[in-house]
Amino acid sequence: CEILSSLPLQMSLYFNVYFFPLWWLVTVAILYLKYPALSDYYKFILVTIMILVSLTELIRLYLGYVGNLLEKVPELAGFWLLTLLPQLPVILFLLFNEGLKIHSLERAVHIIFASFLSFQVVAAFFTLRRMVNTLAARFRLTEFHRLEEQRPGPGGLSPATGSSS
Repeated sequence: CEILSSLPLQMSLYFNVYFFPLWWLVTVAILYLKYPALSDYYKFILVTIMILVSLTELIRLYLGYVGNLLEKVPELAGFWLLTLLPQLPVILFLLFNEGLKIHSLERAVHIIFASFLSFQVVAAFFTLRRMVNTLAARFRLTEFHRLEEQRPGPGGLSPATGSSS
C-alpha cells in the first residue's frame, strides 16, 4: 500500500495557510491607503479581486488538504484548477499592473504568494498524475483478479459447452 500524497505539496499548503492572513492584511491595509488615489474602475477591480481571492483561497486550501492527505483525485484536481485558473492570474495581475500604484511591501507579499501558487501548481500536477496512474493500475489489477475468479478451473465445465447427463 503505497502512500501517494506529496510531502512538499503538503508543506507548501501548511505554510500557505499561515501566510494567507498576512498577505490579506497587508493587501487590505495598502488598498485602504491608496484607495483615494485610484481611478474608479481600479477601485472596483481591486475590491472585487479581494473578495474573489479571499473566497477562492479558503476553498482552494481546503481542497488541497483533503485531496493530498486523503489521496482523493477529484479534490486535488479541483485544488489544481482553482490554483491555475483564478488564483495565479489574479495575483500576477496584482503584481504586474502598474496602474494599481503598487507599493514595495505589496509587491513583496505578492511575489511570495505567486511563488507559493507556482510551486503548488507544479507539485499538484505531478502528485495528481501519480495518483491517477496508481489508482488506474489498482483498478485494472482488481478487474483482472475478478475475471480470473470467474474463469473456470482446468477440470471444470465451461459455461459455453454445458453438461450432458
